[in-house]
Amino acid sequence: MTGALFEITFYLAAPFWLLMIFAPTWSGTTRVAASPLTVLPVLAVYTVLAVPVFPELWTAVSSPDIDTFRDLTALAGGAGAFWAQVIAWDLLVGQWMFLQSRKLGLSPLLMGPLLVLTILLSPFGLLIFLAVRAVRLRRRETLTA
Repeated sequence: MTGALFEITFYLAAPFWLLMIFAPTWSGTTRVAASPLTVLPVLAVYTVLAVPVFPELWTAVSSPDIDTFRDLTALAGGAGAFWAQVIAWDLLVGQWMFLQSRKLGLSPLLMGPLLVLTILLSPFGLLIFLAVRAVRLRRRETLTA
């Protein structure tokens, strides 16, 4: 069951990513992206995977070190829970990026690839987006000054 839950985790988030990437101007996409409830299915998987390994999980987060974390991720439930947490976090980050991009008037042709990068390597996608956002905000300030 752990393997199946691991596999399904991304697919629970995928519809929301697809909306933000392929239907960015549809009004329903903005409504969906504005809701933090999109991560509930992924968090349900996280809970199912995390509860059986809770003692190991608690040890890893309450006194973190690389060996304790390695021990946690060596457990199928630990690795699965970690994966679900990453998927949930990435989705929330992607939703924030999407909403910010709409407010700033960034092109969907720019945001689509940035969101894909965020799905795959969220820290890099977020860093690039933050740079783009800073440039756009600076330009807005210059134009209004």
